[in-house]
Formats: sequence, structure tokens, C-alpha cells
Amino acid sequence: MSESTEGNGEGTRAVRAGLPEPVRNEPTLPGPAFAAHFHLPGEVGGPYTYGRDENPTWSLLERAIGELEAPGQVGLQTLVFASGMAAISSVLFSQLRSGDTVVLPNDGYQVLPLVRAQLEAYGIEVRTAPTGGDAQLEVLDGAKLLWIETPSNPGLDVCDIRRLVEAAHARGALVAVDNTLATPLGQRPLELGADFSVASGTKQLTGHGDVLLGYVTGRDGEAMTAVRRWRKIVGAIPGPMEAWLAHRSIATLQLRVDRQNATALVLAEALKGRPDVTGLRYPGLPDDPSHKVASQQMRRYGCVVSFTLPSRERAERFLDALRLVDDATSFGGVRSTAERRGRWGGDAVPDDFVRFSVGAEDPEDLVADVLRALDESAR
Repeated sequence: MSESTEGNGEGTRAVRAGLPEPVRNEPTLPGPAFAAHFHLPGEVGGPYTYGRDENPTWSLLERAIGELEAPGQVGLQTLVFASGMAAISSVLFSQLRSGDTVVLPNDGYQVLPLVRAQLEAYGIEVRTAPTGGDAQLEVLDGAKLLWIETPSNPGLDVCDIRRLVEAAHARGALVAVDNTLATPLGQRPLELGADFSVASGTKQLTGHGDVLLGYVTGRDGEAMTAVRRWRKIVGAIPGPMEAWLAHRSIATLQLRVDRQNATALVLAEALKGRPDVTGLRYPGLPDDPSHKVASQQMRRYGCVVSFTLPSRERAERFLDALRLVDDATSFGGVRSTAERRGRWGGDAVPDDFVRFSVGAEDPEDLVADVLRALDESAR
């Protein structure tokens, strides 16, 4: 890289992360390397041999993500994947064997119940508990792996990562933290002791709703070697164009995160005054049930706000009335989105539950649009 980003501020680190040494008349960030194979005369060796194993565009992105997830730490590696679910699967299925036990959150990402069914089909015992209140501690004995999602999606509960890591390690279990909602600028699980930080780069890391990507950052050793081997066997690799777009997008990560997080707090404060809004959750609110723990381990609280409205019909009218907000799934993009989350099934939420992802619009415009839509949907 052209210079070390260690010791720099987060914005500087995001802008410079993963860049190669400067070469006269060459681009600062080289374009994507579209290659299925590389010149390989004689004996096998060197960093790049075949496109399913490594790619120079991945390498730069992996370096960039590692610098954000664990700045200044050595002995770590990052691997990028075709999607967040590919990254999640790589950790679970590379670390667990028939007869092992894994602890998952029962209020996490909606695809986890499908993952549970597949794990159980392989003879792996799956235990679950809620994220809030560190409830996973109660079912930890004998587990090989603890999977944490904090803040949880979509309920926005938070658990104490340090406490859970210490308890898991004392019992001989590895710990993986889904860091998708927080991003590396909001939370650094490896600094809190976790073995893996896993995320969907589809969300706020890339932030434009145009790339599917996932990654795993972990400590060098057998565990990450197994993750790399799983990626090679399954072939869950990103295309070079997606990797290049992701790296380009990381340069604006701090700008986007700061704007979206600040607006999310403004929106949450505005919603507090609405009698028709109940169950409001945002970890950045001082009176949120998760705020105390979140403030001890998070530097930013995320761009997602959740709440319920009086009925499913009211929620749907509200979403229809929004003008600056797309009714769409996913979160973390520069364009605000919202959805009635229960339409998908798989999440333990009521039919009138709304997950709202705050974008980069002007705060006053976004809040005005939301309040107007609430008023119109009440008629």
C-alpha cells in the first residue's frame, strides 16, 4: 500500500485503505483484473494461479477491509465472498462437524432458520437464544461455536460482545460476530476478542445497493485456513467488477456512515413524539433498552430504525405514502428504504413492524416526508 493507514483518522483510513504502492502513470486504484487463469510456467508458485483461488482485485479489497476491521493488528486475514450468506456459510460449515454444537441467535437474520435446518441435517446440534440480555450464555456449555449478531436484525437488540467472548473462550468455543449492521466504523468485534468478524458487504459497507458481497476477517491459523479452503471448494467467490466497485465505495464509507447515523438519530427522536408509533428501537436513543451496552462497545449506532404501527394495513398505507423512501428490502444504502418486515416470514416480528433504513437525504426532508406519510396513512 502507498502508506500505512495505522494511526490515521477513520475518514483518512477509509479513503486510503488497501491502495497499492504508487506507480508513475498508473491509476491510484487499479481496475478490476478479469482473469480466470494467470501465466504460470514451470513449478506452481506465486500469489495468483487460478481465478477461483485468488485475484489481485480481491487482494486489494481484502487488505482494505482488514485495515478497517482491525487497524494496526497483525496476524489477521480477510477473505471476500460472493454474498453475505456465502461468508456466513463459510464460517459455519468450515468450523462445524457432525456431533458439534453451535449457538445461534433466535432473533437474527431471517435466513438463519434455513441455515439451522441444513446444520441439523448434517448432524450438528443447534441451540438458540435471544440477543438481548446476553441470553446466549445460558445455552453455551459444550458448544463448538457461538454466533452473535449485534445489533440484531431487524429487532436492534444488543449483547455484550466482550462478556460473551470471554465466556465462550473459557468453554473452548470460537466466536463469530455478524458485524453487518454496525460496519467496521461502528464496531470492531476482533478488538473485543471475537475470532471472526463476518458481514454482508451488500449493505452499508458498499452503500449503493448495486453490489452483492460478503467477507470474513479472522485471526491467522487453522480456523481461517478452513474458511479459505471452504471458499475454494464451494467457489463462493465475488466477480472482480463487484470487488472493484466495493473497494471504490469504501472510500466514502465514513462520510455515508456519519450522515446516515446522525439522520437516523434525528428520525428516531422525531418518531418518539408520535402516539401512533410504538416499539420504537434505535440503540443511539439514550432511553433505548440497548443503549447502555451499545455505548460501551459501539462508536456509531447504525442507520436502521425499527418501530410498529397500529395495524398491518396502517403500515402498508404508510409505506405507500412515502415519497423519498423506497419500499424495498436490504438496508444501508444512500437512498432510504423501508419495508413491512413481516411480509417475508422468518423474522419474529408482528405484521405491523417496519424496518426503516436511513439514507443520505437531507435530514429535514426525510423527517418531513415520514411525518407527512404517518399523517396521511392515519386518515
